[in-house]
Amino acid sequence: MSFGKRLRDRRKELGLSQGELAKALGVSLSAVSNYENGLNAMREDVLLRLFQVLDVEPNYLYQDAFSGRSFTCSVEEEHLVKTYRSLRIPGKQTLRSVADALSSYQSELETEVPEEEVRQIPLYRNPAAAGYASPVFGEDFDYIPVSGETPRGAEFAVRIQGDSMEPYIRDGSIVYVNRDPLASGDVGIFCVDGAMLCKQYVRDPLGIVYLFSLNRKRADADVVLPRDSGRTMVCFGRVLLSSRPKAPGGR
Repeated sequence: MSFGKRLRDRRKELGLSQGELAKALGVSLSAVSNYENGLNAMREDVLLRLFQVLDVEPNYLYQDAFSGRSFTCSVEEEHLVKTYRSLRIPGKQTLRSVADALSSYQSELETEVPEEEVRQIPLYRNPAAAGYASPVFGEDFDYIPVSGETPRGAEFAVRIQGDSMEPYIRDGSIVYVNRDPLASGDVGIFCVDGAMLCKQYVRDPLGIVYLFSLNRKRADADVVLPRDSGRTMVCFGRVLLSSRPKAPGGR
């Protein structure tokens, strides 16, 4: 005879409905039904209350539950049951409260949600400024964590080499970039004829593209691209700055 069958028979023998037993055990009606049908295992603290409510020894409910063999409690379990039964009502309530608290704590540990992974973005080692570098971002990068100081929307980062964008972007600093379309006046990362550049982008009504150095002492590093220049320019993204610098000449 199974545990569930013995439980059901003993409940009926005592004239208890499933609802009354559920209330006495502090569980739902469906939980009692699942216990009797062998669908759910009973927690230890609920078992202790069950033995008291049904006024039975543990072996009574577990006899023949496993392939015809009697199931017996361990010495520690028997000691716990005997201790519980020897207590007065306040003591039993305290023991149940402690057992419930420990069970709840264990459930929280088992279902604890892992900390959210810190988002990381690639930091490319290729220098971007007035110098030359590979025209394509490849595998030469490290991952850096996104923190509260990282501009919102940053998709990758580039370390700047050179002083052509000072004082807005200093030599050796890291700029954060996203791939949003550029508007005139934005600072971007460009590849022009194989040169990787960090410049301010301006396009005039005639379609001429100007890539300005914000450090006007380095105006020699400006790039002008007329529509029919035949030169190649690829924009990799927009540099995320706290404010848009004023373009040279008020463009």
